[in-house]
Amino acid sequence: MRRSKGRIIIMNKLIKHIGVFTSGGDSPGMNAALFGIVKAASINGIKISGIRRGFEGMIDGDFVEIHLGTIQEKVSQGGTILKTARSKRFRTIEGRKKALKNLKDRGLDALIAIGGDGTFQGLLAFAEISDIPCLGIPGTIDNDLSGADYTLGFDTAVNTAIENIDKIKDTAESHNRIFIVEVMGRDSGYIAIHSGIGAAVDAILIPECQADFSALIQKISQYEGEDAFTVIVSEGDEIGSGQVASEIKSINPSVDLRITILGHLQRGGSPSAFDRMLGIRSGVAAIDELLKGEKNKMVGYFNNQLLLTPFDQVVKQHVINQELEKLLNMINN
Repeated sequence: MRRSKGRIIIMNKLIKHIGVFTSGGDSPGMNAALFGIVKAASINGIKISGIRRGFEGMIDGDFVEIHLGTIQEKVSQGGTILKTARSKRFRTIEGRKKALKNLKDRGLDALIAIGGDGTFQGLLAFAEISDIPCLGIPGTIDNDLSGADYTLGFDTAVNTAIENIDKIKDTAESHNRIFIVEVMGRDSGYIAIHSGIGAAVDAILIPECQADFSALIQKISQYEGEDAFTVIVSEGDEIGSGQVASEIKSINPSVDLRITILGHLQRGGSPSAFDRMLGIRSGVAAIDELLKGEKNKMVGYFNNQLLLTPFDQVVKQHVINQELEKLLNMINN
């Protein structure tokens, strides 16, 4: 029993053993979240088992012990010590039933998953055949999920992108070149917006905006090649970095132009202080909320306050807020 802000919360004494796994694309801060989970579990006398390779490992019975000292040393490391994978087998009822049997045989009372919307949709389907309570922590560099201001790994990915864009701008300035830099984000332009604005580039193209390309073409038509010019393109933009280069060349055939695709280096590297703190907070909150009886919800922070969003309400965001849209228009015009 725990008292919180005048309320008495009855803790779930039936949860003695929790399984945790990472799923989908890796993101910096996943190990920090694992540390928060293991640390909070140890204080509450709960055993933690790691499940390697996400849903694939659940089906194959790939369970490992996570020692507090070991995971504490990995907080500063990118990626995930539990490995990660996407699973076609878990999409089948046979795969989910096999996973459930393995969890029951192992004596697991609850699950915590760190991943994106695909992970949570998988757990939602799993709930149709299982009574094991599950909670999720949003771990994706794309920052494209409702129910959280920031997803785990986004801040690190943006800082990595900015660091590389700054370097590219140095060489662009030395040669008066146009550089097109493609950043990750899948269908979301959040990495492009934050890194592009933070690096003070000349134009940003994102999937959520249709007017940005017209603004770029207008700028390029007036470009005389006397200064460097940097364009950030989100990988999910409908135009694409290659076509953007072709359009620029058709308008200004004499320009010196290069394309740089930052790619998966944005997923790696030591997590930022923000992502470490977010991961640890989320891990601790997941343990606390499971013990309160919560299940089938994502643990997120919205306006810096804990928010639980049911898995069936976790959707991908395909809009940007008015403030970011204003900043984007400022850069592009």
